Amino acid sequence: MNKPPIRSVKGTQDILPDQSSRWQDLELTIQKIMDRYGYKEIRTPAFENTEIFSRGVGQETDIVSKEMYSWTDQGGNNLTLKPELTAPVARSFIQHNLGELNSVNKLYYIDSLFRRERPQKGRYRQFHQFGVEVFGSEYPEIDVEVISLAIYIFNKLGLKGLTLHLNSIGSPECRKNYRDAIKKFLEPHFDNLSETSQDRYNNNPLRILDTKSPDEKEILKSAPNISDYWTSDDRSHFDEVCSLLKKINIDYQLAPNLVRGLDYYTRTTFEITSNELGAQNAICGGGRYDGLVEKLGGKPTPGIGFAAGIERLLLASIFDKKPPNIQIYLVGLGDAVRSTLITLAEDLRKNNFKTSFDYLRRSMKAQMREANKLGAQYAIILGEDELKDKSVIVKDLSTSEQEKIALGSLQKHMKSLPL
Repeated sequence: MNKPPIRSVKGTQDILPDQSSRWQDLELTIQKIMDRYGYKEIRTPAFENTEIFSRGVGQETDIVSKEMYSWTDQGGNNLTLKPELTAPVARSFIQHNLGELNSVNKLYYIDSLFRRERPQKGRYRQFHQFGVEVFGSEYPEIDVEVISLAIYIFNKLGLKGLTLHLNSIGSPECRKNYRDAIKKFLEPHFDNLSETSQDRYNNNPLRILDTKSPDEKEILKSAPNISDYWTSDDRSHFDEVCSLLKKINIDYQLAPNLVRGLDYYTRTTFEITSNELGAQNAICGGGRYDGLVEKLGGKPTPGIGFAAGIERLLLASIFDKKPPNIQIYLVGLGDAVRSTLITLAEDLRKNNFKTSFDYLRRSMKAQMREANKLGAQYAIILGEDELKDKSVIVKDLSTSEQEKIALGSLQKHMKSLPL
């Protein structure tokens, strides 16, 4: 009895050829814009020492406590598949002394990540993100550049209905005082909180502000605002961020509950949503993490960044599925033409024409059908009669017009056509 075929692991997906062109278009757009803004690509390993995430992201966060793929290898090392990218990029920044090479380092990535969370539309256990991390500047102008870069990319990708939600969670001192205030406020409501929020109350109470529960949202309407706990420097920093955003005509909505749950965030936090994605409408999140580099063993270095899920972007972007774009399809008739056909294909490809031909020795009718299926613009037909007089027939598949061309003139003729 045959065994059933092995399938992909739950929460993962295959990106098939008819989908990969959309990914390539999106990635190329991101790369071009990053280059225009002066950001350089960084690539980090697929797995890191687990301590990077427990120390950097926070032991009590959902990512570290519930979602990581971790194991101990044969050498006794505790390793984890990357669940997020800020901590690994910060580790690389420290390890390679990038701060000594440049006073400000502007980095970006496009990478795979791994979290064991419940799969849903646009969310997978192996997923992909692009994002930026900037190390070296504490000033509001870099906050504004990072936000404007994200919005510019999303506009270029054709996303509609974008909203920038903006807040500041202040300095570590401010965050600590606010954490205490939130716990004090929620204490009388503890029994009415969900089990998840009760766990967060003890471990990471600011995460309760992210609740999706209507009852808890109603309770939180009366909660204190973090702005009440800002220092004068926190307020000055945030006011300048807002002022500069207005200067470059970027609209925003103040979001007092946008606190973000990762331990390394400070001051500016932001989220960008799209009304084309339904209830789960966030496409990008980011903010400052001025204490992260020091927490991971480096010199005190301010930082800011954002990350966006590529699968989510593809749900809302303009990049449609499209067939492979073949410009020329070579149709060969008879055994004698095969070597000439392969030579023609190689010559055309070396002259930058996207070229394919039949690999199954099918009939002319079947080959022409394949040419149309691949979206070819022209068919070049080579039979034994054409081989004898060193010519080919070039057929325009959109008009069905065709003409005989000498083999020696084919490259010149094809370059003269609207391809």
